[in-house]
Amino acid sequence: MEPDDNKALVRRFYAEIDAGNIGAMDELVAEDYLDHNPPFPGLSAGREGLKEAFLIFLKATPGRHEIDDQVAQGDKVVTRLTASGRHEGDLPGPLPATGAELRETAVAIHRVEDGKIVEHWSNRDDLGLMQQLGVIHMPGA
Repeated sequence: MEPDDNKALVRRFYAEIDAGNIGAMDELVAEDYLDHNPPFPGLSAGREGLKEAFLIFLKATPGRHEIDDQVAQGDKVVTRLTASGRHEGDLPGPLPATGAELRETAVAIHRVEDGKIVEHWSNRDDLGLMQQLGVIHMPGA
C-alpha cells in the first residue's frame, strides 16, 4: 500500500471508533495486532484487546478523535490527535465517573501491513488526563 492509502486506513480506524463501530476492527486491524502502549493492564492480546479497550472508552468517555496532523512514510503512519469526551462511566483504576469534560492529546504511530494495522505505539498526555479527572493535583493549583 502507498503512504496515502495507509493514512486513509488510519483515518478510517478513528472514524469507525468514533461511530462506535468496533466490529470494523475485524476489517482494519490484524488479529495479532501488537499495542506497545496499552491503555489498561489486563486486556487480551491482539485485536481483541484493542476492542476491549475501545469498548471501555466508549462506555466511560463517549467522544471523538480529531486528527490534527498526519504523516506517512513506508509502512508507518504518524498521527498527532486530540481525543475529547465526557467522563460518564467508570474507568479501570477504579476511576468513578466525574462528569468532567476531557481532552487528551497524543501522538500515535501505526504500522500497516497487507492493508491492516498490525502495530501501534503512542505517547499520550496521561498526566493531563489524570489532572482533568481529579486524580492528580498540581502543587499550588
